[in-house]
Amino acid sequence: MLEHIRLKRGLNIPITGEALCKVSKRVVPTLIALKPTDFRGVTPKLLVKEGDSVIPGTPIFADKKHPEIVFCSPCKGSVSEIVRGDKRKLLAITIKPNNDAQVQSYDIPKLETSDRQEVIDILLKHGLWPCIKQRPYGIIADPGVTPKSIFVSCMNTAPLAANLEFSLQNNFENLQAGVNVLSKLTKGGIHFSLDADNFAGTDFHKLTGVIYHSFYGPHPAGNVGVQINHISPINKGETVWTIDLFLLVAIGNLFRTGTYDMSRTVAVAGPAAVNPSYVKCLPGTSMSDLSEYFGSDKDVRVISGDILTGETIGKEGFLGFYNNLITVLPEGNYYEMFGWVKPFRLNKFSFSHSYFSWLMPKKKYNMDTNTNGGERAFVVSDVYSKVLPMDIYPVYLFKAILAENIERMEELGIYEVIEEDVALCEFVCPSKIDIQSIVSKGIDIMLKEME
Repeated sequence: MLEHIRLKRGLNIPITGEALCKVSKRVVPTLIALKPTDFRGVTPKLLVKEGDSVIPGTPIFADKKHPEIVFCSPCKGSVSEIVRGDKRKLLAITIKPNNDAQVQSYDIPKLETSDRQEVIDILLKHGLWPCIKQRPYGIIADPGVTPKSIFVSCMNTAPLAANLEFSLQNNFENLQAGVNVLSKLTKGGIHFSLDADNFAGTDFHKLTGVIYHSFYGPHPAGNVGVQINHISPINKGETVWTIDLFLLVAIGNLFRTGTYDMSRTVAVAGPAAVNPSYVKCLPGTSMSDLSEYFGSDKDVRVISGDILTGETIGKEGFLGFYNNLITVLPEGNYYEMFGWVKPFRLNKFSFSHSYFSWLMPKKKYNMDTNTNGGERAFVVSDVYSKVLPMDIYPVYLFKAILAENIERMEELGIYEVIEEDVALCEFVCPSKIDIQSIVSKGIDIMLKEME
């Protein structure tokens, strides 16, 4: 039976620049980058050197702590450069594609006759294991752990998020194959969360072998962490796994057809985007191959991901492994004298109703990166609770993290959240505090405590 869950707390950010549901370009990449920094907790061990030839599925680097977990090339070509930072930290491995073929076939055993360990070994060998994340902490799943259950969000409520129905059209068979793979990895069930407004209008509700839930409400209703909190909260000592739909497609495709294909349909959106629409590309695609979407204006910020949680990568950066959205924003490098006492600014959005723009609830705004203020001490209020539909006390959790009080962090819900779950708290924060960095610090503390 479908479970309906209604969330009242949250916020849909009214920003312009949503991508039109059309594929305007199929990118022929000139450069691809694999970035170890995309993967939390991974200490990379390089497996190639400059000049080496690679094909889709060739291991490029591994995790020193778990050498069985490898990260593979998404394309055919040669290793162009090993990029290092301070203290020789490995930042990226760039690959020069030759574009002869972007898909590679492998001999994959039949799923029906494979047991759990065989499925895990296939995912590890072919570099698809990093697609699966683990809660708590949002790190790559430990293949030696059996999760309580696996959760998949079929709705994305983040600002300007890619339309999953459009970007994953014609992939039903791969999704079903991916579900069949996940069913081998846990006995606790595969939980799929659908948008209650359209749960019967998509092919996602036709999948078999899953437990369905539907969610009503504003962002972050689409965050898998929020969904877990309302379906089966994580207690100390418990582990659940999560995976994005477009990565589940890649897993299903490998087992169904034997091909290693990491291509995806990515939304290019945002107030500063030229012709906001969709492109077909690979993870690690260089933004220089998408320059026509950024215009000639130098004062734009290119983000891999959404405006709340994405990474600023610039016009020469690379698409992140876990992203299917590129957001382009105008830089807000300006100051407004007495801006906070101008209530008649109808072109500014305010969660706190500081401006009269709240009288136009359906209006969307050409937002930029200006924070409209500087960081100051915590303001005691319930503003965070208004946008965080989880059964935790956010202010107390954040303060416990700052105090590095591990016992209090555990009591207050550190197992339940990662950065994306508190991103709206940061957006509405009257003190302009970098709350996601605080939660990231808390997770790092907990991971270090586990060592």
